[in-house]
Amino acid sequence: MGNVPNTGPSHVQQYLFNLAAFVIVVAGMRASSEILIPFLLAIFISVIANPLVIKLRSRGIPIIGAIVIVILGIIAIGIGITSLLGTSLNDFSDNLPQYKEMLNNSAANFFKFLEDRGVHISGSSIIERFDPGAAMSLTSSILSGLGGVLSSGLLIVLMVVFMLLEATIFKYKIRHIFGGKSDGASQVDSFSNTVNRYMLIKTGTSLATGIIATVWLMIIGVDYPLLWGFLTFLFNYVPTVGSIIAAVPPALLALIQFGVFSSFLSVAGYFVINITIGSIIEPRILGHGLGLSSLLVFISLLFWGWVFGPVGMVLSVPLTMMIKIALSNSESGKWMSTLMDAPMKFSSDK
Repeated sequence: MGNVPNTGPSHVQQYLFNLAAFVIVVAGMRASSEILIPFLLAIFISVIANPLVIKLRSRGIPIIGAIVIVILGIIAIGIGITSLLGTSLNDFSDNLPQYKEMLNNSAANFFKFLEDRGVHISGSSIIERFDPGAAMSLTSSILSGLGGVLSSGLLIVLMVVFMLLEATIFKYKIRHIFGGKSDGASQVDSFSNTVNRYMLIKTGTSLATGIIATVWLMIIGVDYPLLWGFLTFLFNYVPTVGSIIAAVPPALLALIQFGVFSSFLSVAGYFVINITIGSIIEPRILGHGLGLSSLLVFISLLFWGWVFGPVGMVLSVPLTMMIKIALSNSESGKWMSTLMDAPMKFSSDK
């Protein structure tokens, strides 16, 4: 009797099926971004706010009262940010064409300076391909995109309320599903606790980075320091790449306002702030196990930015970090979590 042929899918076919499913999911996320973006922002806010609700409940405040206090605080912060940054963003957008023209003139003068000293460079072609004003336009589009998303603030707040209510009984549901002492329940608890800890610490360090950057730009005298401080706070969630993106607009603005020295001071200030907080303080608090590969950070910035736009760029690393934490809490996914780790972890293990 002959052997029964293996009719199951081969490994290659399985990989192709998985790749096709991934492409379909990504296309679906991009097509439904208008719905998913408020949902992701609500998750982001809920993860940060949930420890505060737990803290208030530990002091004897009922769950409804704790959520109301936290939601009122979130609304107050949102109104404060909108009132502080709204005028600055409008003024910056109105002056953007003038800033771009001044940057192009500064670049043209720089290339003329080099040509006068015998360095022959085609400055016009370089400016045409690498427009110095593009950074300003990108900054304006990112901030405007974030402002457009916040226009659905009521929907986001309502989702945050229901998510915080659900968070109070979510663990009990998981334990009921898996059993109190099962591996599934412990993995969900570990994932939830690690995500909460990461987001809370990252938000604290990002807030400190934004405040210090704002004060430094005020000292130098750069226009719209609150706007650049807020941008720094947002992009501090993206390690390495985010600090570079956030430092470019104020440095260019300092260049056209005061000259090279003030631009250098702006860049130096950002460098010191990010080295101190991002490379020294934050890893000691978070631990090297919650780091991401720099290549993965850059890829995630491009990927989530392509899928969800400006909000995706800001949430790129938190989203990727949640995936990494979920993989690290799964036996079958630990090898992928290891591939996503920062090189710093392995250098410190030697």
